[in-house]
Amino acid sequence: MKKIEAIIKPFKLDDVREALGDIDITGMTVSEVKGFGRQKGHTELYRGAEYMVDFLPKVKIELVIRKEDVERCIEAIMNTAQTGKIGDGKIFVTPVERVIRIRTGEENQEAI
Repeated sequence: MKKIEAIIKPFKLDDVREALGDIDITGMTVSEVKGFGRQKGHTELYRGAEYMVDFLPKVKIELVIRKEDVERCIEAIMNTAQTGKIGDGKIFVTPVERVIRIRTGEENQEAI
């Protein structure tokens, strides 16, 4: 099993969710997050004063999936979330040792 964390632009969330559903990837956790990479934020004008917005709004999607589904999942996220502009985000893939469904006690593949 693998955990995929994708940091994407907020307006791409619905498209990514739909693309993942199209390849039968269900169940995800979504968080509103803030951060910056090469974008390094931007300046805005408020009441005549200029100030720096360091952290930009992003969305973090977390999925735990079977190892066999990783490449299809990455491809779906990339094809959908990519705008070609700086700040499109990143995808992180990490191993998952154990999953337990709290309600039933099922473990690993059965718990996904």
